[in-house]
Amino acid sequence: MEFRDLKAQYAALKPAVDGAVGAVLSSGRFIGGAPVAELEGALADYVAVAHCLTCANGTDALELALLAWGVGEGDAVFVPDFTFFSSGEVVPLVGATPVFVDVDPATYNMDPASLRRAVAWVRENTGLAPKAVVAVDLFGLPADLPAIREVCDGEGMFLLEDGAQGFGGRIGEARACSFGDISTTSFFPAKPLGCYGDGGAVFTDDDGWDALMRSIAVHGKGTMKYDNVRLGMNSRLDTLQAAVLSVKLEAFAGYEVADVNRVAAWYGEALSFLGARGWGLPLVPDGFTSSWAQYTVKVPEGVDRGAVQATLKDQGVPTMVYYPRPMHRQPAFDGVGLCPDGCPVTCELCGRVLSLPMGPYMGRDDVERVAAALEAL
Repeated sequence: MEFRDLKAQYAALKPAVDGAVGAVLSSGRFIGGAPVAELEGALADYVAVAHCLTCANGTDALELALLAWGVGEGDAVFVPDFTFFSSGEVVPLVGATPVFVDVDPATYNMDPASLRRAVAWVRENTGLAPKAVVAVDLFGLPADLPAIREVCDGEGMFLLEDGAQGFGGRIGEARACSFGDISTTSFFPAKPLGCYGDGGAVFTDDDGWDALMRSIAVHGKGTMKYDNVRLGMNSRLDTLQAAVLSVKLEAFAGYEVADVNRVAAWYGEALSFLGARGWGLPLVPDGFTSSWAQYTVKVPEGVDRGAVQATLKDQGVPTMVYYPRPMHRQPAFDGVGLCPDGCPVTCELCGRVLSLPMGPYMGRDDVERVAAALEAL
């Protein structure tokens, strides 16, 4: 059993993927061109925003947003403590200070109440200016972005939606990556919409920010690449990856999001017995739709998670732990980041979460096999 079955996806899409890649190879143009522009247009239409800029990876996408806003020294940027490293890494890279915020124990996403307390603490105890919030759509589920937006608007902060794991999710009918002043995603292969290498994208309705990020992404270019009007970076999506993503986006929008939600429903039925044993199952609040980047459960308190993983592995069921260490305890943030309340919910989750095989190409028999392995523990 694969943890995320990219082989099955390729088998299903092979003729279209091979044709798209072959067309790029035949063209001899591997940077830019029509495939990239067409993908950006299709992504913007899918999310329902004015602009999409593709780039080299999801980390660059986050940094492009912060650079476009002029975030830097003396600024505080609020980041969930329970997330992947890059969501916080980009903050000190632009010279600002990451402030780590606790998460909701049921959804694992940023807790708006914890955010309010963190902003108040920064204003009262530091000389930093609250500048932006990085709201991560963790494991496929959009964060409580309406509530976070309310905090941002009240405090005069930018909202950066990190939809690297949440692309395809929704709140009501509005899709992930449409909620931020700027939003980003990643096309890392295992993400809900992934390419066959690295890739990322930035979304916004603001014409000025879009133009500025397009300049920064290509060495700060002006009217052309040899007219350098600012310092920038080299962050472009390869044409081959754009061709692959165009094929995958059609499948993603057409059936994969629906299929992965069907798999999640099967899991909910098959694992219902775990609640009585002290396990926690993922929660999708009313009005929210997840794209299920991961299907993450919580082992009971006091249970040896490593032993559970080893037993499941013996049964041919792969698992992963996202994430074993809170952001504020990462050595790279020593003396750099702030964590006002110690983020106790995150600290508990890091010791209990366990992600199971997931993806739109899983069958019901796969889910029942995972459930049988867990029931036998």
